[in-house]
Amino acid sequence: MPRLIDPPASAALDLAEVAARLDESGVDLTDEGSIAQCTALLAGLARNRDFLADSVLAALKASYTDQLELNRYSAQVFLLHRSARGFYLRANLWPSARDAVYSASGPAAFSYGVPHDHNFSFLTAGYFGPGYVSDYYEYDAEAVDGRLGEPLDLQFIERSSLSEGKIMLYRAHRDIHSQLPPETLSVSLKIMDEGDHIPWRDQYIVDLEAGTIARRPTLTSGEMLLRCAVHLTENGRDIAEQFAKAHPLPRVRANAIASLAAAAEGDERHIVFERGMTDADARVRADCRRWLAH
Repeated sequence: MPRLIDPPASAALDLAEVAARLDESGVDLTDEGSIAQCTALLAGLARNRDFLADSVLAALKASYTDQLELNRYSAQVFLLHRSARGFYLRANLWPSARDAVYSASGPAAFSYGVPHDHNFSFLTAGYFGPGYVSDYYEYDAEAVDGRLGEPLDLQFIERSSLSEGKIMLYRAHRDIHSQLPPETLSVSLKIMDEGDHIPWRDQYIVDLEAGTIARRPTLTSGEMLLRCAVHLTENGRDIAEQFAKAHPLPRVRANAIASLAAAAEGDERHIVFERGMTDADARVRADCRRWLAH
């Protein structure tokens, strides 16, 4: 499960100070020294019981302009600080099953009941309310190819909630959780990695009953553009051919193959998939085999 960290004793800190100190030092959630500093700063911010309300009110008075420009996530997320050094600080709102927004949007809008890992590490603290509940699992990413339906050898750890003051480090490609709504509306704070490498890493949605990979939701804008380009120009198909043969990332090679097949006609689609089944990577071969079967 995510690593539970005892918050150090410290005074409450304001948002500007925390943001400035994080900007100065940077964030590396694979480094123990950086984790310790981030923990101290996040704990200090969590002890400040006024900053979030002040930030929300300021955003509302400013017509929420900054949030609309900078926040790439859902309305559940309130962006507190985005750094040029590749990380950001945010607050997440977690409605209970009795809240109107839960009834209107449904549980999946808040990732409730959607077991998943993360393709980045993040440090999180319970700030307000009893906190969302999670069933926690671990798996060994080094033993996984990333094929749909691939067994993960999940290890169940425990069920627990992110209560006020609790700090946890979620480890990329190791911790899986299936979240449940809190008893009452809750808020968490997070320091999250936003490096350029993250969109190239896969995230997994997990079938807990089967213990397997159910979906891989990660997709870059470039991969989406490739799907369009093959239908628009011969150059687009040439680029897709190059990606299918030589791109260093298996996911991109597989998506290039799928793009070429979508633009092909009749038996040509089978030829594209059969060629993809000679790829060196097991995941690409499995994708092509599945597409060919359908």
